[in-house]
Amino acid sequence: MLSTPAAAVMAVGCLLLLLRTFLSLPSLLHLLVLLWRRADDLTHSHQTFRIPRRNDDHLEEINPLFRKAIAYLSSLHAAEDSDNASLFSSPLRANDFSLQLSPGQTVRDSFHGARLSWTLLPHSSGDALLLCLRRHDRHRVLRPYLQHVEAVADDMELRRKETKLYTNAGRLRWRSMAMTHPANFDKVVMDTELMGRVRSDLEQFLKGRAYYARLGRLWKRSYLLYGPPGTGKSTFVAAMARFLCYDIYDLDLSRVSNTADLRSLLLDTTPRSIILVEHIDRYIAAGGDITGLLCFMDGVLSCCGEGRVMVFTASGEKETLGLDPAVLRPGRIDVHIHFPLCDFAGFKTLACHYLGLKDHKLYAQVEEGFQSGGRLSQAEVGEIMLANRFSPSRALKSVINALHRPSPETKRSSAATAEMTEVVGIGGGGFIGFGKDATLREWRKLYGLIRMRNVSKREGAMQGEIAGGDRGEGC
Repeated sequence: MLSTPAAAVMAVGCLLLLLRTFLSLPSLLHLLVLLWRRADDLTHSHQTFRIPRRNDDHLEEINPLFRKAIAYLSSLHAAEDSDNASLFSSPLRANDFSLQLSPGQTVRDSFHGARLSWTLLPHSSGDALLLCLRRHDRHRVLRPYLQHVEAVADDMELRRKETKLYTNAGRLRWRSMAMTHPANFDKVVMDTELMGRVRSDLEQFLKGRAYYARLGRLWKRSYLLYGPPGTGKSTFVAAMARFLCYDIYDLDLSRVSNTADLRSLLLDTTPRSIILVEHIDRYIAAGGDITGLLCFMDGVLSCCGEGRVMVFTASGEKETLGLDPAVLRPGRIDVHIHFPLCDFAGFKTLACHYLGLKDHKLYAQVEEGFQSGGRLSQAEVGEIMLANRFSPSRALKSVINALHRPSPETKRSSAATAEMTEVVGIGGGGFIGFGKDATLREWRKLYGLIRMRNVSKREGAMQGEIAGGDRGEGC
């Protein structure tokens, strides 16, 4: 029989052994998984494929599949779990790190129920990757899997590249610069439901290359952004470019002399880019010809480069833009997005971004200002908040004062109304008042009243002439 001290030592030892086993349970499970995979591999026939770094015929050229496979493997969680992985930082983006395989290291992957493994061969065997999979899975998954690897690598490369902004400096030349605009969809002031639909549309477009090909349609998309100035259209384009990781080609049609030059400029744009045409309504109103642009949008030349997104902006409401229905039809412009003036919901979003406010005692007065017909653009509200960013109360009071101050459009409307009233001669209770919240319906009512008075005058004059004629004949 053990003595009390010996029994205590044994009990402590057993407790420590159990604690050690419990703490190392993940390691034990990992070891069991490796043993199971090893036993499973030994019972199946496998086939390996060697992917060299360089082309045997042209040693100076790097095998694109090798480069894309290395990029793909760096995105796998299995690479993070493997031993001896090499860690690198990006020379273009801060705080962007990637993992790469070390010589002799193996990373496992799965695709459509098949298990595959990648091994980076040592330098003594020549720089190459070894892809291994079960022989009976070869015909089912090899080609789709390699297509998946290339697609993921292309998307990663697109998102890591530096976004550029191009402008047509001359007749046939693009000038580029770094696109450093910090806008993103989280900072764009837009209705939440509408923003969700726009993001979903862009995501489906990015992933829809095979779908478009199956339909026999060109992989492209086009948008019309319309609304008053200062409502965030240009910011939205910058956020779209950041979301898609696309370059922007800002096409100034006023600098293009003829259709041949326009065609040359458009053909020099790269696939997977945004072609931006701003103020399309002003260009057309000034007599500009967009026939060449329309041909590029849906003609034979539209197939020169996939993945393009064309964006048109216009200042005003769709009904007053003066755009030909042939321009707006589906197939040329797929998505129409309206950017209205700021409302109270947009104001709260801006106050959260600029001032860090989610609520304030002055919010009720701001809401009352919007409801009473106050009209401000998002740019105007943003400038007020930016100038008073250290005093939220002063910023909100400035917004309230701006909402109750007549806008230039309102002043012009009031002057025009006063002038029309004098011409029509409406007095007393018959006056139709137009404040700063005048609507199109009221203007139509006033126009109808003017016409009725003119018609009444003409009818009175005609009746007078007829009566006079009758009297003359009677005499």
